Formats: sequence, C-alpha cells, structure tokens
Amino acid sequence: MTAVAAIAALALALLPACAERADPESSPDASIRVVATTGMIADAARAIAGDRAEVRALMGPGTDPHLYTPTRTDMQRVLNADIVLYNGLLLEGKMGDALDRARTAERRVVAVAEKIDPEHHLHPEELEGEPDPHLWMDPVVWRLVVEAVRDVLIEADPDGADLYLANASAYLAEIDALHEYASRVLALVPEEKRVLVTAHDAFGYFGERYGYRVMGVQGISTASEAGVRDVERLVAEVVDRGVPAVFAETSVPDRNIRAIIEGARARGHAVALGGELFSDAMGERGTYRGTYIGMIDHNVTTIARALGADIPASGMAGRLDD
Repeated sequence: MTAVAAIAALALALLPACAERADPESSPDASIRVVATTGMIADAARAIAGDRAEVRALMGPGTDPHLYTPTRTDMQRVLNADIVLYNGLLLEGKMGDALDRARTAERRVVAVAEKIDPEHHLHPEELEGEPDPHLWMDPVVWRLVVEAVRDVLIEADPDGADLYLANASAYLAEIDALHEYASRVLALVPEEKRVLVTAHDAFGYFGERYGYRVMGVQGISTASEAGVRDVERLVAEVVDRGVPAVFAETSVPDRNIRAIIEGARARGHAVALGGELFSDAMGERGTYRGTYIGMIDHNVTTIARALGADIPASGMAGRLDD
C-alpha cells in the first residue's frame, strides 16, 4: 500500500469517531439517552433533564408529524435510546412500526399526551371519537404533558429526581407566564375579530382556551387533502365575517391560504396574510423560536397583532426581535 493510500485508509477509519465527537447533541456526561419525536417534547425533556440526558428530536423545523416517516438513521437512534417519547393520539401516523420495534427491543416507549387525564382532550367530530393530538397549542394543557415527561424521567432515572423536579418547576413557571401573556394580549383583539383561519386544524386547543373561532383549510391531519369546496367554504366565512387576516403555517404549504386571499379579493374583501405560524414544528434549533416558549410567544403575538391588538412585535419577553 502506498503512503497516500495508507493515509486515506486511516482517515476513513477515523471518520465515524470524529463525527460522533462533533455531534452537537451528544453529551458525554449524560446518564440516559432520550429520543423525542417532536421538537416540543424534546424541548421539555431538555429543560427538565439538563446535562443529565442526551436528548434528540427526530423531527426538525418545518417537519409535518402527520406525514413524517423515520429514516434509517432515525430508526437507529430510536433503537439506541433508553427512552423514546412520542406524542401519541395518532399524531405520528407513520411511526407505528418504528415504535413497535423499539418496544420489542425493550426500550421505554411512552406516548406522553396519552399519559394525562383524557378529560383534557378535545374530540372534534371530524375524528369520530379520536382526540385531537395538538395539545401543545394550549399551555395549560401542555404543562400536564410536561409533568408526564418529568415523571417518565424520574421513573427511568431515580437518582436524578431532585434535578428533574427542580428543573421542571422552573420550566412550568415559564409556561404559566406564557399563558398569562397569551390571555392578556389575545383579549385585546376585538371580540368580533377573534377568528383564526389557518392552513390546517392544528389550533383547536388554542381556540378553546382563548375564546377564538378556529377554521383550517385542511383537517386535523394534513394527510387529508383540501379540495376546492373547502377553500370556497372558508372564503365565504372570511368575507361574511370581515376577517382581516389569515395565517400560513411553517410545516404546511401555503397555497390554500393564498387561494383564500385571492378568493376573498375576488369577492371585494381584502384580507391580509397575517404571518406564518408554528403549528406542528418549532423554529430553528438554537433560536428563541426554536423553543416551546418562543414558538407559542411568536404565534400569540403574530395572531394578536394581525387581528387588531396594539402590542409590541417583540413579544412576551422582548425576544422575538432576536
């Protein structure tokens, strides 16, 4: 073997180890490995566990969990985890096989949204008895899911209980402050304008908590396609109610929302694109909007301002300008 070939072979042999050390999500001091399906669940796990756990989110910004199919790398991460946290309530519709394999491998697999009392679940007619899975849209309900994440971590790692309890308490206090902010600014929107039109029906819990009529072009699952009649129905609602703005979503194509805007304009009503909301995924990792608090702060502030509330664009803690 030539010297050049020997060096190349050595470099190739070292690649996996270098890649592992360079992984920004790896934590050499972690006691347990946690994989979460959505960013919202991963954010809770990271906040509660701190450096004691290595937490990975399978679904990144802009990912639609209704349509998400795990890659081979994702599958390996699931099988290597000590704990697999998923939402449940049929949100991750294409992950059944992956979760079953993790159970067969004797991993701790928990549907955190199914751990809370079912009385907190919404049951829209569209789902024929099944609950709406988008619990994170209501901070009051989501705090119960966060408590479930905390309890799973304590059960799996009792030695970290004191840390998990303290961190969870601080995180829940942030969620309480978020809810107080949302209640205050959303109430500033004139009552007749409290109509939220979005790309799909992800905001039912939001509407129930804050007193908004919510209408989505697509159903609760984006796996169901919207048709011309769905768009026409919402155009009629927007025009009849004088809705000032409609909203796109980061994880759903905006073509249907833009069709509503054009349809309303054709009927003599100017409706604005109020902004882009985070529905099934958060913002970029490492940013404020890439946290649960920042995600909901962005949504609440964007909705309130577009529908008529005179509030700063910087949001609850002045961080939306970051």
